[in-house]
Amino acid sequence: MAMGVLLLMLMLMHLQVGLGLGNGGLWQEFLRLPTENGGTKWALLIAGSKGYENYRHQADVCHAYQIMKKGGLKDQNIVVMMYDDIAYNPENPHKGDYNGNDVNKNNFLAVLLGKKSALTGAGSGKVISSGPNDHIFVYYSDHGSPGYVCMPSGGNLHANDLSQALKNKNAAGAYKNLVVYVEACESGSMFEGQLLPSNIGVYAMTASNATENSWATYCDTPEYNTCLGDLFSVAWMEDADARRPGDPETLGQLYDIVAKRTNLSHVSRYGDLSLSSQPVSLYYLPPGPGTSTASAVIDDEGRVGGVNQRDAGLVYLWRKYYEEKSVEAWERLLREMERRSRVDSSVDLIGDILLGDSSKKKLLHIRRPAGQPLVDDWDCLKSMVRTFEAHCGPLGQYGMKHTRAFANMCNAALDHNHMAKAASKACMHPPVITY
Repeated sequence: MAMGVLLLMLMLMHLQVGLGLGNGGLWQEFLRLPTENGGTKWALLIAGSKGYENYRHQADVCHAYQIMKKGGLKDQNIVVMMYDDIAYNPENPHKGDYNGNDVNKNNFLAVLLGKKSALTGAGSGKVISSGPNDHIFVYYSDHGSPGYVCMPSGGNLHANDLSQALKNKNAAGAYKNLVVYVEACESGSMFEGQLLPSNIGVYAMTASNATENSWATYCDTPEYNTCLGDLFSVAWMEDADARRPGDPETLGQLYDIVAKRTNLSHVSRYGDLSLSSQPVSLYYLPPGPGTSTASAVIDDEGRVGGVNQRDAGLVYLWRKYYEEKSVEAWERLLREMERRSRVDSSVDLIGDILLGDSSKKKLLHIRRPAGQPLVDDWDCLKSMVRTFEAHCGPLGQYGMKHTRAFANMCNAALDHNHMAKAASKACMHPPVITY
């Protein structure tokens, strides 16, 4: 009997070591969900905004979570990041692995790279601890601008930082292929100009090209005064909702459908386009034997009635006033309209101070040809934005459209000190953010 107990203890100790229970983390290897090719499906879903007027971004992520679950991914292989300040809904997966101020660019990059030691705050500690045979799906939904996308805290995520993280993930041999969808204005600028190499096994699809806005939708739903979805995101998610297990739809076929339905912007692709022939089931559609269910997929010419992402917040404030007819709602709407006007005039005045005549000011609005990155010196761009915001207040979700002007200042080698002096003159009374 004693020998049997000893043998059992030795077997348990061996199992514990084998699963990594004794050294804090390798047990995740045991829990991986296999895909058709023997690897594992992972998903990282993030909403980069907060506030009820941005309801749609967190709704997008909750919808995407349900698609991941339908596709067979287990919770231990899905990481959800959202501020979670929207009223609780039974369709929500949970409070999120990371919420509140823990949803920031540093934690996002740490999760993506599988670096637990780099995490901060009180999140779940879950990361994408993927291996060389695994497939990773990353989905981001929020506001964007030329060269970066927003986070609810801790600063914005710039294109060069995302690019370097993806290169590092590839160099570590931490995936077989990776697919990323980005819902944001100017989302193409996150990858344009070889920011996303074609030889690291990453395929990106964006809601818009590098120079145009993306669009909100479902903005006229009864009982809601805010938009409930985004045009690009609704297109790919409603396609997924209609697919049955075993559907052979490829990434290329999905792109054609989404590009057709997203009729107010140009859906774009970057990176390794040879992955277009891969089945979507490698990432999130349910695998298994089956036939195409394309006939069941919504196939229209686009959803009408979209709202520019940057104007969705203003539409929300207007509807609040229209419903309440209160002085407070009216004043809040006027403050936001005034803030937008002041941001525009501040950037325009800085251009006058730095460049003088109107012919030279055209420099601020130059759009580089397709295939070139937004800016050559990313540190210069970050510094220019910080300088403007130090003197003139936050750009906000509307004012971030002016990032291209700051990038063009860097490309023209304008002196940073001159920018600081111009901003201090142009912005005697910085605007405030109302929401």
